[in-house]
Amino acid sequence: MSELQLALLAIGIGAIVVVYVFGWWQQRRYQSKFGKTFSASVPREDALYRERVAHVVTTLDVAESPVQEAILPVPEDTAIEAEALLPESMPEDIPETAEISSEPTPVETVVLPTVKDEVCALLDGSSDFVIEMRLAEPSPAGVLEGLWQRKFDFGKPVQICGLTLAGKQWERAIAESQTLYSQLRIALQLADRGGAISQAKLGDFRDLLAGIARQIKADVTIPDVAETHRRAVDLDTFCAEVDQMVGLNLVPPGDRQLTGVAVSQTAAAFGMTLEADGAFHALDGQLNTLFTLSNRDNKPFQYHTLETARSKGLTLLLDVPRVSQPVAQFEHMLETSRAFARELQLNVVDDRGVTFENSSLAPIRTQIADVESRMAAQAIVPGSAKARRLFS
Repeated sequence: MSELQLALLAIGIGAIVVVYVFGWWQQRRYQSKFGKTFSASVPREDALYRERVAHVVTTLDVAESPVQEAILPVPEDTAIEAEALLPESMPEDIPETAEISSEPTPVETVVLPTVKDEVCALLDGSSDFVIEMRLAEPSPAGVLEGLWQRKFDFGKPVQICGLTLAGKQWERAIAESQTLYSQLRIALQLADRGGAISQAKLGDFRDLLAGIARQIKADVTIPDVAETHRRAVDLDTFCAEVDQMVGLNLVPPGDRQLTGVAVSQTAAAFGMTLEADGAFHALDGQLNTLFTLSNRDNKPFQYHTLETARSKGLTLLLDVPRVSQPVAQFEHMLETSRAFARELQLNVVDDRGVTFENSSLAPIRTQIADVESRMAAQAIVPGSAKARRLFS
């Protein structure tokens, strides 16, 4: 090893020794200066810890010692702080066995089923033949294979709803879904504008579902068929009594005819749209029909024939049970008819061709109001989802 390398090595070792000795000297200096402060003979109290002890004494240990007595030695200033933490009044008698636990008391949570689908919320015995199934084990809706194959054999709409195993909510079930259900609710509608369900159809529906329940070992609840049929007949009778439509006819004077283009442009100006049934519809915010405008001779309007279409007159039609607030909607339709008449030079007439007068409108308003009140009394609100189902 060369002399230069030896010299550098010596310098490095010397520097290390100097640093070590300086650190040792500094440590001795600080121990000498602060040793008394941290001496074991002097009580050591942390300010934050002391304040926490004072709080515990005043709130938790009242049962075992008077408030005025300190359980731990607390300096005078801290005792003042502890007194400030005391509530204004303390209970006079506290049982000696009282225990305060920091563990939260477990609360049992009961999850009630919710209804996710509007149709499922409407199913009840007043308008449907509802059969309940409680499945032996969670299953998809495909377990009702026999029903899916015959769903359209009963002449009335059939709705299948399931209570989901995971979300505990009722939803409309479809055959292809793999969602697991713990309960199923199958409903056959009792009446619509085609009349009441027959007792034979009800019996057939009952037998089909009872057979499926036996096959899949499900508990099933089935209402009495005869009583259900009586309800269906009563419901159909009531619906027939309040099933009212009000029409206003718009006809050009003389032999003049209206062009399809003119009708379409005017309808669009009033926010009406041409639908698949060949009529122009005024819609609400939920896209439900308020009233319609159709060709008086029942010939449908179609987009591809509007340029060549001709009409001898138009009809504005209000389907009273299917609209909310039917009296107000009649007024809306009346104003639309007058605006159409001004725009296209038309007359507003009744089915006999007699011009409508203000005096002739009062009985119509009264009739519509009567229908509205009678339906509401039977818990069938005009324009509601239930009303739209029954009057379809």
